[in-house]
Amino acid sequence: MRFIEVHGYRRAFRMAGTGPPLLLVHGITDSSATWLPVFDALAEHFTVIAPDLLGHGESAKPRADYAVAAYANGMRDLLSVLGIDRITIVGHSLGGGVAMQFAYQFPERVERIVLVCPAGMGAGVHPAFRLATLAGAGPALMAITSWPVRTAVKASIPIVKGLGGFGLGPDAEYVLSLYGHLAEEGARNAFLRTIRAAADRRGQTITMLDRGYLAAHLPTLVIGGTRDTVIPSGHANRAHRAFPGSRIEIFAGAGHFPHHFDPDRFVKTVNEFIAETEPAIFDPLRWQRTLRRGRPIVALPTPGAKPVGQPEPMREQG
Repeated sequence: MRFIEVHGYRRAFRMAGTGPPLLLVHGITDSSATWLPVFDALAEHFTVIAPDLLGHGESAKPRADYAVAAYANGMRDLLSVLGIDRITIVGHSLGGGVAMQFAYQFPERVERIVLVCPAGMGAGVHPAFRLATLAGAGPALMAITSWPVRTAVKASIPIVKGLGGFGLGPDAEYVLSLYGHLAEEGARNAFLRTIRAAADRRGQTITMLDRGYLAAHLPTLVIGGTRDTVIPSGHANRAHRAFPGSRIEIFAGAGHFPHHFDPDRFVKTVNEFIAETEPAIFDPLRWQRTLRRGRPIVALPTPGAKPVGQPEPMREQG
């Protein structure tokens, strides 16, 4: 772990390796630790940067803006402080939404994008997240993350897994370990602000489905799991359809964390994707024309176009 101050807040991140920069963005309530099963293997070929998002892990947890757009801005500022210009960005779950938003806001900085069980593909989400958007969720979270309850939950994990894991499938043990992070007031408040900026009682409110066509010239890989119950497994296919020319890799038997389920396959898939694709070229003129037409434009890059990401992704809705 490394630490750096940005805008007066402590930002924690993991960084290792040499080669082209690869930014790994985790999901809600998680941290950079989620990438440990694949971190070292990826660092053999890339300069890997895996931050703890603001309000998560060992980063600061201030009273602040926790919308997806704000997280994307935070990633830009961290990369700028580190002196990193262009990246391939890998986003998991909410981190997938952050990755798409980053590519939408800063297309000139993105070379490729990898979406792992991404948010932003429809309203569907586990009921627990919908409940967290309701009034009274704060006191309820405080109660269920108290020491006696957390102790009881930890002891009952084997039983819970045997009963289906609260509908969490193969991810039950890991997800239940994450919920304990919300015992800290700062983390709990950050979680509530994040989920309420991204969802309501009917499900996810953030989306990129209406802007996916802008990513036609951005190399995109979608990774999903057939047993994902946190975000419906069908959303990976929806992402594949939304991003023209994208690739898709579905891990049979995996839940919401394919990088945990089969780390070797995950690393191999990402390595091959990067090796077999050219970095995106940002062409402002093509971007303008694509926006006007509302559909992809197949054309050669404008001579002298600045080399860097060309994509689209997501902007917060609602």
